[in-house]
Amino acid sequence: MTCARVVGVAAHLPERRTSSAEIEARLAELNPGLEVPRDFIERMSGVRYRHTAPEGWTAAELAAAAARKLLADCGRDIAEVDLLLFAATSMSVIEPATAHIVANLLGASCPVFDVKNACNSVFNAIEVADAMISAGRYRRVLIACGEWLSPVIRWQAKEGDLRDYFEVALSHTVSDAGAAVLLEAADTPGVLRTAAHADSSAWDAAAATIAVAPGSSRLGAFRVDAMKLQRVFLDIDTGLVDRAFEPLGLVLSDFTVVCVHQPYTGLLPQFAERLGLTEEQMVPIVAEHGNVAAAGLLVQLTKAVESGRVRRGDLVALVGLASGTSIGIAVVRW
Repeated sequence: MTCARVVGVAAHLPERRTSSAEIEARLAELNPGLEVPRDFIERMSGVRYRHTAPEGWTAAELAAAAARKLLADCGRDIAEVDLLLFAATSMSVIEPATAHIVANLLGASCPVFDVKNACNSVFNAIEVADAMISAGRYRRVLIACGEWLSPVIRWQAKEGDLRDYFEVALSHTVSDAGAAVLLEAADTPGVLRTAAHADSSAWDAAAATIAVAPGSSRLGAFRVDAMKLQRVFLDIDTGLVDRAFEPLGLVLSDFTVVCVHQPYTGLLPQFAERLGLTEEQMVPIVAEHGNVAAAGLLVQLTKAVESGRVRRGDLVALVGLASGTSIGIAVVRW
């Protein structure tokens, strides 16, 4: 029986970093009537720094940078890739699929398409790749993620409107990043199991609209009801994790590392407590790298692998959370 195994993972974090203090200074400069609370962004989100892509880069360039690193690290050529998936909350263009731009940058000539489900885009792409490989459709699938989130940053707040300022501040927790993972056919499975659940009743807790004008369309406002989104995340059915482990005869303590989506620092300890995660199993990234959205699971896994925390044969779990709202888990034998 053909199975999918994970060959390697890589991340690209742009060199340019901006501190929360610098962000607040610029906010104060651009909003003379707004009293910006000192250290509010860091105290609210735990984010100290975020990355910004170089001038002229978009989601595709970030994804391609991570994919090039991954292919070089794994000793694979782009010509060996049978399917390329672009998976992210971001996009370089509304039409066509951003995957085409990534493929062009890499020199790929294989089929491509986008997988998009907010911050669970990469998790869902792993589900798709696993299914495609297991069905014998493709032997090698490259998943590339480019999160180009700096354009959603808002620099203007309505004077005297604390709710509007809160939304402005939330936009300053996001960060640009690229990440990639390569899966290929094998006789023994690497992706042991995936499971997912969704509750779409709170889809409007975090939503980016499309602004349509005669002859053009573009991304419109991105608005987040932070309290509502937090309640949904903390109330979501985490029993899915245990149910994913049970058929495999596994328990949480069997896992070397458990990567969990991290939009802000406060969510991780609360979610970890619900799951029963230990500090040694987690890979905190949001304080130093900001909210990198769908790239976060792969950035965490990359750091765990590069630091030697994860070695071949170890068990790893990827737990995705996304607005919409959805939760997913991938059980992987590294």
